[in-house]
Amino acid sequence: MRGAAGRASGFLLKDAGPERLLAALATVMGGDALLAPSVTRRLVEAFTRQVRSAPVSTPPDLGALTSREVEVPAQVGRGLSNPEIADRLVISEATVKTHLNRAMTELDLDSRAQAVVVAYETGLVTPGSGHTAGDCAE
Repeated sequence: MRGAAGRASGFLLKDAGPERLLAALATVMGGDALLAPSVTRRLVEAFTRQVRSAPVSTPPDLGALTSREVEVPAQVGRGLSNPEIADRLVISEATVKTHLNRAMTELDLDSRAQAVVVAYETGLVTPGSGHTAGDCAE
């Protein structure tokens, strides 16, 4: 998918159904980027394999964030889109964007992909588990 600037703004796998495709189009048209959850997982798992051999850095401190500002990046780390996060947390999509933007500003992050990495580095999401820290069985 290409956004208004002509750059890639979303990635879906070939087996994405019509509902996911329509949701993805709405996400990209709304100005957000989108990665299919399975693509996000693969990307993060590949990144964590590379990072294991790199020098260890201190993950960002989440202590300055509110509980919602922690929850939203955790859901981003699971590969959920803003509409999916809004549905899961029973908040509006605008509120999701607000919490994510505040968290990214506080943590000095420039992209949603960096938020995913922080979610893994800080233990909000555990690689391969499919669950965020504190989730009950789904």
